[in-house]
Amino acid sequence: MTQLPTHTDKKLGLVIDLDTCVGCHACVISCKGWNTENYGAPLSDQDPYGADPSGTFLNRVHSFEVQPPMLRNQPAGDAQLVHFPKSCLHCEDAPCVTVCPTGASYKRVEDGIVLVNESDCIGCGLCAWACPYGARELDLAEGVMKKCTLCVDRIYNENLPEEDREPACVRTCPAGARHFGDLGDPDSDVSLLVAARGGMDLMPEQGTKPVNKYLPPRPKDQLALPADEQIDILAPFLEPVATEAKGFLSWLDKTLEKL
Repeated sequence: MTQLPTHTDKKLGLVIDLDTCVGCHACVISCKGWNTENYGAPLSDQDPYGADPSGTFLNRVHSFEVQPPMLRNQPAGDAQLVHFPKSCLHCEDAPCVTVCPTGASYKRVEDGIVLVNESDCIGCGLCAWACPYGARELDLAEGVMKKCTLCVDRIYNENLPEEDREPACVRTCPAGARHFGDLGDPDSDVSLLVAARGGMDLMPEQGTKPVNKYLPPRPKDQLALPADEQIDILAPFLEPVATEAKGFLSWLDKTLEKL
């Protein structure tokens, strides 16, 4: 069986803000695209346009309707929809690594990322059984296990602009709900964010010590403001570029007024 390192130099991982995730699945699509076109074997699909499609995804988004509890004898808040992205959490005590019979699953010492050496994977599925988060998927076309790599081929790629050296899901998220960094550094941006917002582990009772953290959603009804006090964050982008038409557009506008 594969051994886990006693320590890692870094703890690279994701911080996912459940308060701002809108469930658009942009992270799912960008992850599928990047990992199909670049790292390892493509993420295959089976009968994608048929009646019973299936496929391999390293990142999925689940949506749940949540009823906030009653606090201080006050009526319970309004139910709200919570979008919950899920992928490999790159656990410190990763059970998927220790059960692997071939050593294909391993945790890197330099950054703590959990990876799969596809050439050594026999597709036995033991890692999928051991993972309490359901983050492993068997690629039916390749016959090997697949999982989130934190875009390891991207974050260290010096041929990419520096702003692109982060996981595809983070780079793509339109709501800014995904953050990437070293959670082993208490002064890193992600660690400070976790401390400020009360970031939490997913299923801590499993004892896997996941590196990825989740920021809890806040009750939306308690944040509501009167209509005259609400701020439209899209307003600056919807303002007209020019207040007065010029050139051909000005001529066209005047001509149409005469019709």
